[in-house]
Amino acid sequence: MATSLYTDLALDALEMGIWARTRDGADRTGLVHHSDRGVQYRAIRYTQRLEEADAVASVGSKGDSYDNALAEAFNSLFKAELVRNKGPWRDINHLEVAVAEYVDWFNHRRLHGEIGHVPPVEYEQLHAGHPAPELLSISN
Repeated sequence: MATSLYTDLALDALEMGIWARTRDGADRTGLVHHSDRGVQYRAIRYTQRLEEADAVASVGSKGDSYDNALAEAFNSLFKAELVRNKGPWRDINHLEVAVAEYVDWFNHRRLHGEIGHVPPVEYEQLHAGHPAPELLSISN
């Protein structure tokens, strides 16, 4: 999280995603990276890192929010479930913690009707044929 659109911030997020998949032993073959046309995602360092990770960049067409519907849907949920319901925050540090907690909850505990009323991490593990025993011990 930052107050400006620096490539380093986007690279850090990309590295976190790659690290998490590697740590979990997930297959990264055919990995597709969806983003908008933000300058941080078009930076040479960023596109080079995608290439090193054998990830394919998927960038929507200019001015077409339907190309990026999944990200737009997430942004809408994020604003409704966190920004409007939990704010305001005292400072950027408190907001940073809230965002990290929200993303963890969204991926590991929030039930998503579109994928069988399971969290995304569990759905992906089931789809990949990997059991998700660690999800059973999570409580919050």
